[in-house]
Amino acid sequence: MAFESLTDKLQNVFKNLRGKGRLTEADVKEALKEVKMALLEADVNFRVVKQFVKSVEERAVGADVMNGLNPGQMVIKIVNEEMTALMGSETTEIAMQPGKSTTVIMMCGLQGAGKTTTAAKLAGKFKLKGKKPLLVACDVYRPAAIEQLEINAKRQGVDSFSMGTKNTPLDIAKAGMEHAAKNGNNVVLLDTAGRLHIDEEMMQELIGIKEEITVHQTLLVVDAMTGQDAVNVAKEFDEKVGVDGVILSKLDGDTRGGAALSVKAVTGKPILYVGMGEKLSDLEQFYPDRMAGRILGMGDVLTLIDKAQANLDLDADKEKEMASRMKKGKFDFEDYLESMKQMRNMGGLSGILGMMPGLGAKSAQLESMVDEKQLARMEAVVLSMTPAERRNPKLLNPSRKHRIARGAGVDISVVNRFIKQFEQSQKMMKQLPGMLGGFGGKKGRFRLPF
Repeated sequence: MAFESLTDKLQNVFKNLRGKGRLTEADVKEALKEVKMALLEADVNFRVVKQFVKSVEERAVGADVMNGLNPGQMVIKIVNEEMTALMGSETTEIAMQPGKSTTVIMMCGLQGAGKTTTAAKLAGKFKLKGKKPLLVACDVYRPAAIEQLEINAKRQGVDSFSMGTKNTPLDIAKAGMEHAAKNGNNVVLLDTAGRLHIDEEMMQELIGIKEEITVHQTLLVVDAMTGQDAVNVAKEFDEKVGVDGVILSKLDGDTRGGAALSVKAVTGKPILYVGMGEKLSDLEQFYPDRMAGRILGMGDVLTLIDKAQANLDLDADKEKEMASRMKKGKFDFEDYLESMKQMRNMGGLSGILGMMPGLGAKSAQLESMVDEKQLARMEAVVLSMTPAERRNPKLLNPSRKHRIARGAGVDISVVNRFIKQFEQSQKMMKQLPGMLGGFGGKKGRFRLPF
């Protein structure tokens, strides 16, 4: 889970602060010493850590904080604000050309950073915003990259353009621009070649494209799991080619978080998006304040709500009908499948728990208590039922249960236990209807799918 290691360490520091009625200057310095170690272990740039700790200490030892009713909470608040400022304070959008003008975006990065997949993810985002993007395959050194881009373009329902491996990247980019002009594409994403490491030839290739074509945004994709190396790559790309923004890929697999906390401070370039999974929909806009909340174990309810609203495909009448049935204890297996679908679309159990406030280190413990493979097996059990059986569980006699067990590839005891647990859940829903309400009012309301 992203930032798991860093979050755990910071949670322990803040736990000690909360336990004190009054904080002395020595208490603050001792706590910040532990914060400093936690950040360094998370592979945050040491200069960034030094400045961060200095800024927090200057504010935390002030009279307003020391005489506050809850100085421990005030220190945490200051850390949160400084961490948000460290990552950029404000959310930065990709600058688009006004009116009907075509926006040209050049994607660059090292090989293996996830650049080609990220380009397709980004194209999907533009499509949702009403744009007509074109993905141009300029990586002539890896035929698989061209094929990958074309496949992902089809999955996203966007246009792609390629000329194989016989032409130069610059010629392909020029031809792609002509194709976009003829076909009405108002966003062109140039997927350039990556290398295993930074070399002069690659840099000159990128510079050559920018000299011949008006590139409005140069976006660098870096692998968050490489930690401090990702920051060094970003700095070198910016110095030699010029970068307008950074996209961190594979952040879901980075338990440390060093890259996210260092990129803006070291390069001065904003983080625009973060990749939080392998699916083409797993690209989140980067909100510094929300990310700081996640790192400090405060959760990220706003992003959870955004995900729920984006993935909830139930219309208002159907949602109202389902809520009514749940309150009456009539939640059936069809509803169960719908809830599982929603949970996957929102990033699965780990993605949801990671955004819940107040869990902190407990989210990993809760996740380990609920095996996602076990959830998949339960879903297989439901899918082995007939539509009539899903809607009316009372039809499930012994012979039907044996057939379902064979279809799902599980023992009959697994089916019996699952059905029993499901019946108990129905009774609980009927007894506690107040727990089934959504967040907010009538508009934007959603249900957590568990």
